[in-house]
Amino acid sequence: MARGKLRIYLGAAPGVGKTYAMLSEAHRRIERGTDCVVAFVEHHGRSRTEVMLNGLEQVPRKELEYRGGTFTEMDVDAVLRRAPAVALVDELAHTNVPGSRNTKRWQDVQELLAAGIDVITTVNIQHLESLGDVVDSITGVRQRETVPDEVVRRADQIELVDMSPEALRRRMAHGNIYKPDKVDAALSNYFRPGNLTALRELALLWVADRVDAYLTKYRSEHHVSAIWGSRERIVVGLTGGPEGRTLIRRAARLAEKGAGGEVLAVYISRSDGLTAASPKELAVQRTLVEDLGGTFHHVVGDDIPAALLDFARGVNATQIVLGVSRRRSWQYVFGPGVGATVARESGPDLDVHLITHAEAGKGRGLPVARGARLGRSRVVAGWLVGVLGPALFTWLLTGAVPDVGLANDMLLFLSLTVAAAMLGGLFPALVSAVVGSTLLNWYFTPPVHTLTIADPQNIVAITVFVGVAVAVASVVDLSARRTHQAARLRAESEILSFLAGNVLRGETSLDALLERVRETFGMESVALLERESDVAPWTCAGSVGPRPCATPDEADVDVPVGDHTALALSGRVLPAEDRRVLAAFAAQAAVVVDRRRLQQEANQAKELAEGNRIRTALLAAVSHDLRTPLAGIKAAVTSLRSDDVEWSEEDQVVLLEAIEDGADRLDHLVGNLLDMSRLQTGTVTPIIRETDLDEVIPMALGGVPEDSVDLDVPESLPMVGVDRGLLERSVANIVENAVKYSPPGERVLVSASAMADRVEIRVVDRGPGVPDEVKDRIFEPFQRYGDAPRGDGVGLGLAVARGFAEAIGGTLHAEDTPGGGLTMVLAVRTAPGRRWERPGASPVVTS
Repeated sequence: MARGKLRIYLGAAPGVGKTYAMLSEAHRRIERGTDCVVAFVEHHGRSRTEVMLNGLEQVPRKELEYRGGTFTEMDVDAVLRRAPAVALVDELAHTNVPGSRNTKRWQDVQELLAAGIDVITTVNIQHLESLGDVVDSITGVRQRETVPDEVVRRADQIELVDMSPEALRRRMAHGNIYKPDKVDAALSNYFRPGNLTALRELALLWVADRVDAYLTKYRSEHHVSAIWGSRERIVVGLTGGPEGRTLIRRAARLAEKGAGGEVLAVYISRSDGLTAASPKELAVQRTLVEDLGGTFHHVVGDDIPAALLDFARGVNATQIVLGVSRRRSWQYVFGPGVGATVARESGPDLDVHLITHAEAGKGRGLPVARGARLGRSRVVAGWLVGVLGPALFTWLLTGAVPDVGLANDMLLFLSLTVAAAMLGGLFPALVSAVVGSTLLNWYFTPPVHTLTIADPQNIVAITVFVGVAVAVASVVDLSARRTHQAARLRAESEILSFLAGNVLRGETSLDALLERVRETFGMESVALLERESDVAPWTCAGSVGPRPCATPDEADVDVPVGDHTALALSGRVLPAEDRRVLAAFAAQAAVVVDRRRLQQEANQAKELAEGNRIRTALLAAVSHDLRTPLAGIKAAVTSLRSDDVEWSEEDQVVLLEAIEDGADRLDHLVGNLLDMSRLQTGTVTPIIRETDLDEVIPMALGGVPEDSVDLDVPESLPMVGVDRGLLERSVANIVENAVKYSPPGERVLVSASAMADRVEIRVVDRGPGVPDEVKDRIFEPFQRYGDAPRGDGVGLGLAVARGFAEAIGGTLHAEDTPGGGLTMVLAVRTAPGRRWERPGASPVVTS
């Protein structure tokens, strides 16, 4: 029996219309005469989806008892008995009720497919297993119902169901997805525009990758070698020379001209490894191409043009970018060059760009590390083998060992020359060849004990021996030095990569950098010294190790950085070739010190500017906002003490109420000023304890009228780790601000809900709202938005609220209220060990 085919409607987010699209496809197939049934579809109370079920045969569901409740699941056995041509199965990632045939619904679908039944199903992008962590970081909701990516990838057809975030939020606001009582919470949490945009991008990228993989598979199965320009892929051929940076930037500009352009930089090295590029330059170019959004590839091939073209066709590239050859004019007698060969053999479907650059025609001149040292002991051993070895062999061959023939004698002396080259390098090997040839002539070539050679063949043999010995010594010495140089360059590249990573990551730990210097070069201590002028004394900006140097003169090695900074190392004298990397460390250390100093100066300047601004605002506030209630109190007291007017009891009550109101306003203003002063000076010390929100929030509502606030704080919320007093003051200021700006008759909603490891307190008003560009500014001290009348406060309430929220480890920000108004969101952490687990296995949102 042939396996059934799987078609998946992949949704970018809940509510985009996956189930509706699946049911529409079912109606189309029934009209064409296909036997199609509904195995399981959940309409979630959406009327339009429910209407689409009319006219479709539905297989009865299976009822299961679990924890005292009755649940329905897809009856796999019933669907198998019915054996339709096509079965509709909604919510592929669903977890079945315990006691079901399979744990997951996608396992049910696999059974239907194995029975030869075609299946049409739905799933949202957030339910893919590989994207769980990404979705969690975006939405704050961990999806517990997931489906393996491989199950979705093996589908015969995947159709993306997409919708713009604005359209989806409008659909939500109209009640087409959730019930009206859940709309505000959904729009303010999971269905925020940023969340929906990120989920949409995930869906588009995932589907695009699968399309690309399918195209690659199709080309491979059908042996398609021609380039299919489905999108621009630009291959940049690198040689490791400095012109590579120019080529990469030019390729990036070409890629930007086409939608979805991709840059692939490739360096091709020969299999023998004899012609290698500068590792440092390649590392720089790799970083550059990755910064520009491309990828770097290293390919081995002896035929450079053929390897480059094979790579380009293998990745379905549409363009190749190469630099004009650096060879000089006379070097073209050896061949047309890589660029001309690639352009000639690329064919009509692959464009080749030859880019001019500053290095064109100047010769290759790739940098090669010099001065590789073999070590004193190896050089001494090489000289001993090269000089004493031939003498020892001569004594053995003339006395202790019988005559083995001139040819074997030459091979034995040649082995000494090779050994001398491997140990001591070229010069001991050359001396060994000269000494060996002389001894061979004197003791083993007739007539012996003379430098005369009677047989011409022996003259040729001795000459060949010397030539072979010199050639072998040169090759062996070159190989040994190249190996040493490669190891050294690799170590240098790793060190420089570490420094570059520090720069990119913005790390500013001077002690860690100096410790890395000490470990890398095996020094006892390292110190960064600086002074203000040429005659000022040296001061230590940072040091590691015992007894750091106080001046550069005391150091075994000192590296100046600029005019007034130096890196001083003690322990041993470093060779000259180590100073290049050491200079990079010194420059980075100076940058770290400068960055730290600039940061301190910036912080001081910011504190001074903030202090000046607050002082100016405070003077303005005192001059008016504090005088207003004082003036009212003064007028009321003066009236009561006046002998000219006899006040009735009702008038006296009114005046006393005015005094009390003015005193309350003064107390509130002065309290906020004192709180802001504590926040500015850093004297707020929170005492964090486990606290129930339903005990704190009602206490914070004492300063507003009783009928002005609706409270919705579930008792099932987890405990939070906060300072009760600071949280109460913060909530009180937020609520008072919301009540002040709410229209008459509109009540402010104060609600709380748990999300992952935090609890959010939301204060929702239906006032005029605040534009996005000033949402952050309203939390600054002495800021009042709009036409708030003077005398209603000095603009400190929200600033104090945010300050107290941050002091207890929380956050406070403003959002738009759906339908108009402003919502303040105060998020605090749950107490340790009190992470809230949502009851049941289902996630917060369903499709």
